[in-house]
Amino acid sequence: MKNWDDEFANAIYIEGATDYITSWENESRAFREEVAINNKAMLNVPYGDKTRNKYDLFLPKDKPKGLMLFVHGGYWLDFDKSYWSHFAKGSLESGYAVAIISYTLCPSTNIPQIIGETTIALDVVAGEIDGPIYLAGHSAGGFLVSRLMCTDSHLSISTKQKIERCVSISGVYDLRPLMHTKMNKDLNIDFETAQSHSPVLLSPRKGIEHVCWVGENERPEFLRQSQLLKDMWLGFDISHKVYIDKNKHHFNVIDGLRNAESPLCKLLFSSRM
Repeated sequence: MKNWDDEFANAIYIEGATDYITSWENESRAFREEVAINNKAMLNVPYGDKTRNKYDLFLPKDKPKGLMLFVHGGYWLDFDKSYWSHFAKGSLESGYAVAIISYTLCPSTNIPQIIGETTIALDVVAGEIDGPIYLAGHSAGGFLVSRLMCTDSHLSISTKQKIERCVSISGVYDLRPLMHTKMNKDLNIDFETAQSHSPVLLSPRKGIEHVCWVGENERPEFLRQSQLLKDMWLGFDISHKVYIDKNKHHFNVIDGLRNAESPLCKLLFSSRM
């Protein structure tokens, strides 16, 4: 029988994993301090009534061309928006405003409720910036932004119409294997939740543009799930592709978001996929 705990274990297979996390926190703090000096940040803006329902909004040098929303990962158990601010750099250099959200974590909530919070957050920030919206999410955040692209999403019609593209970075698209992990004690994913919310078991909205961006050196399950979503969404009237980022693992696969000239940022904002 497959060891699903091992399949979803990232840090133990990444050399210096804890150094990445420390670096994220420190660089993110320094970035916020820098942009605050230039009055290019709105921090800890509420989007809902729960304690962690906050977002940070970063503004580019000139009038924004549109908005990029980033949703963090951590298996819905860890982290908040404060670790990821510096990953806004590439989008800001490209001329887009960037919103980074926090959301309530398990076991204080569950995945369906987190989807609801993410929906509210996107609807709120969509009203702050004119122009198209681009979505990016990492790991569990990749699941969340992909979930918003499904036909049963509760996003407002106006927000749906503004979404130009969704790039899910090393996302999770099938919740069923997570039912067999130790962390499910806190996630509380049951069969009904997995059936109702796994993107591989749902239909994408007509006309969407969706990318599964995944590192070549990821755990095999992340590569498998990216290909699985492509296969399951084949035949729908959408634009969808899988991009395998050479020599990247689960923690450095998002580095391209920091550079407007990176393949990741170029794909996120390109006129054509």
